[in-house]
Amino acid sequence: MGETIKLTLQNGQPVSPFGLGLMGMSDFYGSKATRDDRESIATIEMAMERGITFFNAGDFYGMGHNESLLAQAVKNKRDRAFISVKFGVLRGPNGEFLGLDTRPAAIKNFISYSLQRLGTDYIDLYQPGRIDPSLPIEETIGAMADLVKQGVIRHIGLSEASAEQIRQAHAVHPIGAVEVEYSLATRIAEEKILPVTRELGMSLVAYGALSRGLLSGGLTGKFDPTDFRAYLPRFSGKEFESNQATVKQLNEFAQKRGYTPSQVAIAWVAHQGKDIVTLIGTSKRNRLEENLKASAIQFSSDELRQLDAMFKPGAIAGERYPVQQMGIVVH
Repeated sequence: MGETIKLTLQNGQPVSPFGLGLMGMSDFYGSKATRDDRESIATIEMAMERGITFFNAGDFYGMGHNESLLAQAVKNKRDRAFISVKFGVLRGPNGEFLGLDTRPAAIKNFISYSLQRLGTDYIDLYQPGRIDPSLPIEETIGAMADLVKQGVIRHIGLSEASAEQIRQAHAVHPIGAVEVEYSLATRIAEEKILPVTRELGMSLVAYGALSRGLLSGGLTGKFDPTDFRAYLPRFSGKEFESNQATVKQLNEFAQKRGYTPSQVAIAWVAHQGKDIVTLIGTSKRNRLEENLKASAIQFSSDELRQLDAMFKPGAIAGERYPVQQMGIVVH
């Protein structure tokens, strides 16, 4: 299903089929007090030792903190790292979200700061974190195309873009990859995104393979107020209770195979096509080691049918974002 990944390192080598998602190292899953920068850097370094070359960051993850961490980890090893950065999400000093800005002048400003923080003179994959509904996408991509000509971007990407937006962007400049949430719990990419990326020859970067930990089977439904899952519909109330029952089935399936539910969920995404980069989001070495074992899992046709039936569309209750954010993601 799908062609092989077209994204490459500067030396022309294809990127790894698994990538490391860095968001949780800086933001969203707890306060600054819970961060462990040394462990995060060690996790990135371990990922490189294990053959991972794709690193997914955002300039708004921790307001620059995410890029600074990555810079420390890949120092003197830049040629072995494919760096993906999202931009355009505005935040205030207290971390509050202030909107989107993907105007041409803003893009050039954002990337200037990112290059400085990363300690590099180019970014492999650069993409707006969300599509700004107030601005024609052609203007955003046109400005990014200028940066490609300057050599500071190697590939232009999109995140949570609709099929129509992907086509509009690709008409201005070839798009290297589209990032979208894709997991057993969130399968909208199959209907609306993958057909387009495959038609136009793009890679798909799949984030949320564990649906923010939901598919791990280890959540209780109680979150610290600094953990953004406390505000996501599928993690609270009756929705969470219903989802736990579904995840229990996954756990039973995994136990019979001798794996964890997380390993099975990650492996399932990876099995959906060789054109997919499956992100493993973690800030801890032991979790990375555990989840990379998913690369050894092979499914029979019958097992894939079982998982497909277990997680048919609608099996997971609750939207993946609050209602006010659903307007700027694929749905």
